[in-house]
Amino acid sequence: MILIIFDVDGTLTHSESRDSLCFANTYEKVFKRKFPTINWHKYPHVTDTVIFETVIQEHFKRKPGQEELEDFHNQYSQNLINNRKENPEHFMEVPGARELVEHINSLDGFQLAIATGGWKIPAEIKLEHIGISPSLMPISGADGQYNREDIVNEAIRLTGQKASDFRRMVYIGDATWDVRTTRNLNMNFIGIRMDNDHEVLQQAGASHVVSNYLDREHFINLVHEAVPPIMMDNY
Repeated sequence: MILIIFDVDGTLTHSESRDSLCFANTYEKVFKRKFPTINWHKYPHVTDTVIFETVIQEHFKRKPGQEELEDFHNQYSQNLINNRKENPEHFMEVPGARELVEHINSLDGFQLAIATGGWKIPAEIKLEHIGISPSLMPISGADGQYNREDIVNEAIRLTGQKASDFRRMVYIGDATWDVRTTRNLNMNFIGIRMDNDHEVLQQAGASHVVSNYLDREHFINLVHEAVPPIMMDNY
């Protein structure tokens, strides 16, 4: 059995930073403070949990309470839904993503999973909008988790199997932090860059990068060829 784990934002879905701005705008509405930056590289870990806690610490010198976390989570999720109702064309699938997921799900010998730095419910909202049913695969998000390595490991556990049970595991992601995570885990990696700027991930150590999922046969071949990212200077 081969396990393929997908990220969500920029990997299966694409919003040109609108979802990131939604996170920031929701924060500003709820807490009446200016959100520092949506440049996620500025945060210790690129997960919703760490981003939220970091900004609360910066503004209020404390950790968030459970009630205000849940309130923010609910308002953010509702705003994601509202944005998609108002301007559905702004929230796209990476070309071929839905058909690829459905195709792989129909094949013998493959298991799919999601490991996202976002919280689970927002991830489900984003997937459903592009026609990917969250029920097709287990989803691991940042709910109660701080780093992406733990999120990926939880995705493996949610399959009901151990890592050693899989003949091969491959993670699909779009960002340099995905390269770093898979290198830390010594996990095979395929990068995805819709803008054809493959060098962003190649310079971080990725060996295989695609622009979309329209060529399903090519992608499946890459799943068999993918290797862990190599160590590069400054990464």
